[in-house]
Amino acid sequence: MSESKSLISQAFQTFMREAPEHAQAWGGMVQNLAQASALDSKTGALAYLSVLAALRIESGVPFHVQAAKKAGASRQEVISAILVGLPAAGHVVTQALHAAIATYDAG
Repeated sequence: MSESKSLISQAFQTFMREAPEHAQAWGGMVQNLAQASALDSKTGALAYLSVLAALRIESGVPFHVQAAKKAGASRQEVISAILVGLPAAGHVVTQALHAAIATYDAG
């Protein structure tokens, strides 16, 4: 299994395998939204991590940490992105910290 494949959650891997047409449509929509964004890739990746942490979607954190790192985000920027929602969402955002740091440090 490739490194990037291992960062994709089991749920999303199942989605891609069992509903490839839906997954392709989803991927196209995601790409179109990224192209429409005024944010650069690093800022967008960090903002996405903030949303994942606030919504408690920890399964997506490893993949998106890797994307942020590839876009040039530092370890401290990743941590700050996870914690930016602390005042609004509360300490639930800290649930994403372990996976974010472990992923960043691993590769």
